[in-house]
Amino acid sequence: MKNIDIDMKTIAKKVLEETPDLLSIGEVSKLFNIHPDTLRNWEKSGVLVPLRVGARQDRKYRKEDVQILIEKAGSKLTLAQLEQFLWRSADILRGKIDSSDYKKYIFGLLFYKRISDVWDEEYKKVMDEYGNPALAEADYNHRFQVPRDCKWSVIENTSEAIGKKLNDVFDKLANVNSPKLDRIFDDLDFANKDRFPNETLQRLVNHFSQYNFGSNYISSDLLGDAYEYLIKQFAADAGKKGGEFYTPREVERVIIGILKPHQKDHVYDPTVGSGGFLLEAYNYLKDKVSETIAHTLYLYGQEINIGTFAIAKINMFLHGLDSADIRRGDTLANPQFLTESGNLQTFDIVVANPPYSIKDWEFEVFRNDKYGRIDDYELPPQKNADFAFVLHIIKSMNTNGRAGIVLPHGVLFRGGSEGRIREQIIKNDLVDAIVALPPKLFYGTGIPAAIWILNKNKPEHKKNKIMVIDAERDFLEGKNQNILRKQDIEKIIKTYDKYEDVEKYARVIDLKELEENEFNLNVRRYIDGSDVVDQIDFKDVWNKLKILEKERAEVDKKISLSVDKLKYEK
Repeated sequence: MKNIDIDMKTIAKKVLEETPDLLSIGEVSKLFNIHPDTLRNWEKSGVLVPLRVGARQDRKYRKEDVQILIEKAGSKLTLAQLEQFLWRSADILRGKIDSSDYKKYIFGLLFYKRISDVWDEEYKKVMDEYGNPALAEADYNHRFQVPRDCKWSVIENTSEAIGKKLNDVFDKLANVNSPKLDRIFDDLDFANKDRFPNETLQRLVNHFSQYNFGSNYISSDLLGDAYEYLIKQFAADAGKKGGEFYTPREVERVIIGILKPHQKDHVYDPTVGSGGFLLEAYNYLKDKVSETIAHTLYLYGQEINIGTFAIAKINMFLHGLDSADIRRGDTLANPQFLTESGNLQTFDIVVANPPYSIKDWEFEVFRNDKYGRIDDYELPPQKNADFAFVLHIIKSMNTNGRAGIVLPHGVLFRGGSEGRIREQIIKNDLVDAIVALPPKLFYGTGIPAAIWILNKNKPEHKKNKIMVIDAERDFLEGKNQNILRKQDIEKIIKTYDKYEDVEKYARVIDLKELEENEFNLNVRRYIDGSDVVDQIDFKDVWNKLKILEKERAEVDKKISLSVDKLKYEK
């Protein structure tokens, strides 16, 4: 196999030509990085049957056994190996281009390698069954079209002007797969020789050529998880810019766990980033019910940044979610999801982590909004778009719609037009819950954040009430970023589900109390999270201090006598 990994070739040569005829289980385990228990399990299932030697019947592996191991290992990878392999591809570019830029090139090459290798698998499958080359190449037998002059092997065998060749291949792939891959490669330019010298691209191509990325070797789940790992690593590497395309999956898990998607729900993220919220909705149903039911979800997203848009599209494809509808554009100025009559499309669930407090936004367009987003509400301030996103989300919820939004803390209590918008939202009984999150969860910002849970059709027992949850103290502290642990996530979700007061953690506030507090939603105003201080017995403390003073005086006296004695002896 051409794509068998280079490490396996090295092992094969070393073992089959240079090592002794018989190897112990420890030697084989070390050589292949396979746990001895795995080797024993393969023996039980009959996959591998080593010799038994000596009185102790020690296992001894022959060269033919080693050959079976080489073939079995092939180019398949564990998740950890795949993650490390993909992250090493970034090392080839690190230092040559900005860390916030090279992610899109790595993601583009990874996706290209995947669809090329899968095409080869699909071709071989039809050929094995029917032996008809024309049938094997037919479009309907392939998920993505990969013309012969666009195969990975063509790039692999290109030695000059690799960057230009890659650009040509990506253009052709986008055209033959239109509209599926429209604009997905628009932000890539491998032909820039200052950024991508030919030798650098050769190293990058050789690196990806080590493994077969077909679905027979790497499942969609495995590759999708590795891709998510890469997104997280790139976000951490990019610092402040990382927050523009990545929301910590733990925060998304809290929101999706509260909203609980149902079969056939329409789920929309107006600031989709890398697509994490949509994936979390899919994974929630997959884990709770089944993969089949999870695939009934309708997933939608819009993203303003062309590079991040491509990341989200690829993320959906690699997870097998080809039907996810991801579009590019400014959600506030040019929303993409409209009905035939030109109104905003509405959804069962809306989720978002919009950019915080952006000052440069299309205020004038929003002022003259033709979608009814500011009907019955005051216009958000010109220098802060936080409530513009909130109003867009409210308008995008259907009559039974639920929403989960991550917003900076200031949205809970700022006054002026924002205060009046918040008051009207509360009076319209749209706010279901507020969750104050721990600090430093998000990349590139120390701004404290909170989750807003909205509901257009509250059950009777929640009407004119808002649950506030103070989750600020429950987290695992990290060096650069803090993390919500599994127990922290479960605590928030369970507290919301019960919708009852929890001392020093959660309260259900009625409309009257909210009015008395001028519709301020600052969680600390409603929950006393201070630690309980034990009552101090001052008389007892004073007596203990007197005893300590007496003991100290005695020690001082002994020290003085010792010093005087030393002086005398001297």
